[in-house]
Amino acid sequence: MLSKKSIYTFLQAQVAAFLGGITDYGLMILLTEVFKLHFTFSILISGTIGAIINFCINRFWVFKNQSGYSSHINSQLFKFALVVLGSISLKAFGTLIFQKVFQIDYRIGRLITDLFVSYAFNYPLIKNWVFKANEKQNVIQSN
Repeated sequence: MLSKKSIYTFLQAQVAAFLGGITDYGLMILLTEVFKLHFTFSILISGTIGAIINFCINRFWVFKNQSGYSSHINSQLFKFALVVLGSISLKAFGTLIFQKVFQIDYRIGRLITDLFVSYAFNYPLIKNWVFKANEKQNVIQSN
């Protein structure tokens, strides 16, 4: 059974993802439609900026840990960068597949891809790997 704390953390993470995601998506549209970049390049640029916003919100609000994290901020940044690299790659590739194979507009394909990537890839890795709490804190919370 899910605890109230885990549900609250999940909802906070969705707010962080939404704020980073809305920045990412809006910037992707701007770069593609106004500056005429191919959407895969727009996704790379916008995803990076959205990730910076997401990292800051996650670290200082969502997964803020009073007893400390299991790793230093530099390690968290490195891990987060790996997750973001995987996430951006999956989003770009998924959007391209929807557009080329299924003839779905890139904006719609991106939204569909984002749903899968966010819940199946980003959240589990960010929660359990990037911002992993000290074991001492995990024991206290489970009691």
